Amino acid sequence: MNGTKLNPTDLPTLRESLDAHGLSAKKSFGQHFLLDLNVTRKIVRLAGPFEGRAVIEVGPGPGGLTRALLESDAGRVVLIEKDPRFLPLLAELDTPEFGGSGRLTVVEADALGVREADLVEGPAHVVSNLPYNVGTPLLIKWLTGPWSPHAMTLMFQKEVAERITAAPGDDAYGRLAVISQAVCEAKLVMHLPAAAFTPPPKVASAVVHLVPRADRPDRELLKALERVTAAAFGQRRKMLRSSLKTLGGAALCEAAGLSPEDRAEVIDLAGFLRLARAVAGQPQPAAPDDGGVTMMRRKRP
Repeated sequence: MNGTKLNPTDLPTLRESLDAHGLSAKKSFGQHFLLDLNVTRKIVRLAGPFEGRAVIEVGPGPGGLTRALLESDAGRVVLIEKDPRFLPLLAELDTPEFGGSGRLTVVEADALGVREADLVEGPAHVVSNLPYNVGTPLLIKWLTGPWSPHAMTLMFQKEVAERITAAPGDDAYGRLAVISQAVCEAKLVMHLPAAAFTPPPKVASAVVHLVPRADRPDRELLKALERVTAAAFGQRRKMLRSSLKTLGGAALCEAAGLSPEDRAEVIDLAGFLRLARAVAGQPQPAAPDDGGVTMMRRKRP
């Protein structure tokens, strides 16, 4: 890995940096700053090791997580920041007087419209305290888009984190759990109270670590899975024969080896993948465990 790691002793505190630049959180951007470097370093430890690979961070704000990334074994650190107010502050993290390393790239952009493949070459991690108002759309982009991260360690509202990692039968189980777990192994690795942030949000937060599965669905199957889950969970209290009527109803369920009387909330990932294969016209797997799917299964009578 080229360059020199950031020297934390050369930097003002995050609060001092914010005050020096006259900056505060902007509600319209969903900003809540994490100023405790002990917490940001723990998140980076949970995300790593990076082994010299590039890391993308979305919404760095004052750079608390950025500092921890620059202290780590990450290669290039690419920041995507929509709020231009923070660009001068972030640029200071790569200047000689602040222990700059030449590894930092700051991009002023809306992350939803960025082509990540234009920013990094080869495998890359995404490590971010995501703005609350775009967290879920960004995750879906990385799960279903043409660019796939090497791994993702992302902070969300606790409710969203629980929706990502939920199992069948959980109140939080729905489309986000099925799509996330079809593409990645997802694990909730850290909880943070609202008081950890400045300004404190009205809800608690949590960090989810996601690693792409070796058997992730191909693009055609993933699109079919999105259609199936949209229909099934769009009317989650109805039986599948009704909620999936436009896709084939009872006949589709039977083709996937499911009972048409079941509801979406009890169907595991393997079952949804069989439904998606039936919709896409792909053959069903011979093995009943669907290639090692680890999500909890519902026992059938």
